[in-house]
Amino acid sequence: MRLTVAPGTRVERLAAHLLADTPDSPFAEELVAWLAASGRFRAWADVHRDKIRKKLRTAAGPDARLDARAELAVAHRLVEDRHVELAWEAYGAQRGGPDFTIVYRRTQRFNLEVTRLRRQPDETVVASALLVKLRQLPPSVPNAVLLAVDAAHATGAAIEAALRGLRARADAHDDDFFTARGHAGTKEFNERWLRLGAVYAWAERATGPRATMTVNRGARLALPEKGARAVLRALDAPD
Repeated sequence: MRLTVAPGTRVERLAAHLLADTPDSPFAEELVAWLAASGRFRAWADVHRDKIRKKLRTAAGPDARLDARAELAVAHRLVEDRHVELAWEAYGAQRGGPDFTIVYRRTQRFNLEVTRLRRQPDETVVASALLVKLRQLPPSVPNAVLLAVDAAHATGAAIEAALRGLRARADAHDDDFFTARGHAGTKEFNERWLRLGAVYAWAERATGPRATMTVNRGARLALPEKGARAVLRALDAPD
């Protein structure tokens, strides 16, 4: 459905800018609804207006468009907490850093990388996703990965199993396993493993619990507890 927005209200002007290159975006109406319903999200989107426009323009194909939507949907929820300051691609889009940097109550800073799983979240799928995302987590700052899943409810079971399985592989010095998946053996995996503070699962359309958080007890830097819980509450909040 083609969305038509005329330059009138602030929402319409912002939406026209964001969607200028992609007026037929399948979630254009949803994005406009988010802008209209939330002044906080509207202000955030205005700050990042050019990034959002580019993100939508360069999302080629249905899966890429759904990936872009997942990032914006997470931002839409997180900024509703007035204690959250949310920076997007603070490390630069070309450097492959985490999607978001969160500052909670001005003192608790940590990163959040968002990825949408394109298959049902079993242990193998989760482990594969985490191995990719570990390469994007910087040192010296707490980091979390958020897995957006299309499921009836969010569960941490697959995440817990994936974390245990990866840890067992590393403890067994299974270099071939990690080398085949983009890491320079067990040593490099272990260094990156220390950067992962927690993993969230988010089932946006779940009828039961929408979000879980699984803590990596082996992380060098744990997520700040209150900030981590604030993210969980935002993800689990009703529409």
